[in-house]
Amino acid sequence: MRWIHGSPSAKHNTDPDIQVHAYDDHTFILRQNMAVHYEAPFLFLLCGNERAVLIDTGATPSPEFFPLRQVVDGLLADWQDRHPGDEDYHLLVLHTHGHGDHIAGDGQFADRPGTTVVHADRATAWRYFGFDKDPDAVAHVDLGGRVLECLATPGHHEAAVTYYDPATGLLLTGDTVYPGRLYIQDVPAFTRSIERLIEFAERRPVTHVLGCHIEMTTEPGVDYPVRTTYQPDEPPLQLTAAHFRRIRDALDRLADDGSWSAHRDFVLCPHS
Repeated sequence: MRWIHGSPSAKHNTDPDIQVHAYDDHTFILRQNMAVHYEAPFLFLLCGNERAVLIDTGATPSPEFFPLRQVVDGLLADWQDRHPGDEDYHLLVLHTHGHGDHIAGDGQFADRPGTTVVHADRATAWRYFGFDKDPDAVAHVDLGGRVLECLATPGHHEAAVTYYDPATGLLLTGDTVYPGRLYIQDVPAFTRSIERLIEFAERRPVTHVLGCHIEMTTEPGVDYPVRTTYQPDEPPLQLTAAHFRRIRDALDRLADDGSWSAHRDFVLCPHS
């Protein structure tokens, strides 16, 4: 997949505000245009028989510049045309974590009929998943014929959540793991989360590990600077479960000397 990756002049950018890739007939990967916001986050729309879930809402509130609801409504209308069923098809809005570039579009769905928006603050999100009572639980989100498994994976953010979709084998890791600079707010919590992801992935078929950004270059260990709006030499978005062990090894080295660790696919930073 060739993702839109900005342009030398944001003013003259002609790419869509939101790129949509149909991974399969029921799974859509969206990327925000860098000309709209340099973070260019990825979002995920998964459809089940009874409801769909949108995971994250991007970095820009304004529907004029970032028409997320319009795009999602169009995708769901097309999907329902191909898969007739309940006219009251529900949309659930969840998040990988509560940083601004993942929740800014929430307001576009506040008045949408048949929609539940679960806010991304720790108290609200973890209560929804039951992590407030058992942070080590594996929560389930039932979309009707498609049940996601959800893990609390704090470290980058106190309320970070990872989603696993058995239907596709996709493991959606948010900003916990992606090809770029991994910012760690809480090193012990992040280390525990990586250990948990290693154990979780060993027991399930994982096709791809998908984070919410691409920030690496194709030169091993070299990432794009913050606020970059043109990334012509991006590597693919997808990583593998084997990367979890590489990150754990880098964390071990950080524990020894506290320095950054640069790898082919990520740069580990011990402080946010």
